[in-house]
Amino acid sequence: MIGTVHQLLDEHGQLQAPARKLKSDADLYAAGLTPFAAIRLIIALEQTFEVTFEQRMLSRKSFSSIDAIVACLDELQPLTRRQVKAA
Repeated sequence: MIGTVHQLLDEHGQLQAPARKLKSDADLYAAGLTPFAAIRLIIALEQTFEVTFEQRMLSRKSFSSIDAIVACLDELQPLTRRQVKAA
């Protein structure tokens, strides 16, 4: 999962350095992530991981670091799997 997040950050995040060179808790906004790039990243994450970020997750804090992004995805993916099984 982290490798995919790195790839999507490199493609959509407009960071000053490759994502894999950042610490997982590094401030992505300090590394160059703009609000517009964050929106593009959110869309790419949703499409790639087949999730929809909940309204409460759509904040700067949720996308402030790789750790924060992975935590959101970890929370959403089990929910997605449960919904698919129930359908």
